[in-house]
Amino acid sequence: EVMITTLDHEANKGPWEAIARDRGLVLRTIDIRTDDATLDLADFERQLSARTKLVAVGYTSNALGTVNPVAEIVRRAHAAGALTFVDAVAWAPHGPIDVRALGTDFLICSAYKFYGPHAGILYGRRELLEALPAYKVRPAFDRYETGTANYECLAGLGATFDHLEGIGRRYGGAAGGSRREALVAAMTVGREHEMTLFGRLMDGFAAIPGLRVWGIVDRARFDAERAPTVGITLEGVAPEVAAATLGARGIPVWDGHFYAQGLIERLGLAASGGVIRIGLAHYTTAGEIDRLLGELDSIAASGRAGARGAVAPA
Repeated sequence: EVMITTLDHEANKGPWEAIARDRGLVLRTIDIRTDDATLDLADFERQLSARTKLVAVGYTSNALGTVNPVAEIVRRAHAAGALTFVDAVAWAPHGPIDVRALGTDFLICSAYKFYGPHAGILYGRRELLEALPAYKVRPAFDRYETGTANYECLAGLGATFDHLEGIGRRYGGAAGGSRREALVAAMTVGREHEMTLFGRLMDGFAAIPGLRVWGIVDRARFDAERAPTVGITLEGVAPEVAAATLGARGIPVWDGHFYAQGLIERLGLAASGGVIRIGLAHYTTAGEIDRLLGELDSIAASGRAGARGAVAPA
């Protein structure tokens, strides 16, 4: 049996569904709590058994910013004898990742999320990688990669780490530390900056009538359970229209399901266009937050006035 979740990006659901069909495996899905869009760990426990061979879970929801208790999920899965596969793509730009602390067997992310090139990254425990079959041509020099390496992306990835290291040394207090210490400091200080601005964003949301935040809103839970990514809806305004209006005003957001299709369906938002997704980064400023809030207030006011789904870009 393989376990996936309702919260995840389709990239961490579809492949496992295909494998289950091809191999005749039982596929189980961990549900969410719809009130705050977090994983239902009681449902996880009910379905976890000695037959579970792998648990595939996201570190963070790419649509709503929920941060899962990954280390606890890994611990429970291992206690049942299962392997774990963590999709950390949506968390990678927002905080440090320590695979040893998590204890996971596999973890993936993509460098473009943390300001690098489009290069996929897979971590796996060495003994597992050496034991698994590799579906590819006859090996040249490496079990999983063969032929000419992607030198352009590798060069870009090196430059990305240089950039992050510089942030850690200049702003994170790691001027004299190791490269790893500087990188951890960069991700830590970046998260502090992002979550400070996220608090400012949430304060502004609370003052806009008709705006709903989907996911965790309790400030006491932000440090452990939230990334600075948020999905919202505006009463009387279609997400697609709101996103297009903001885009026309120079503010880039996105609308829809962001490939977290199962999550948006589970929340009952698929037919109405999903949510408006807003994400913060380490270069976001307070002025940008305030400008976004002002534009959202204007769009929301138009929706309340009756221009349902017909807000015109300025």
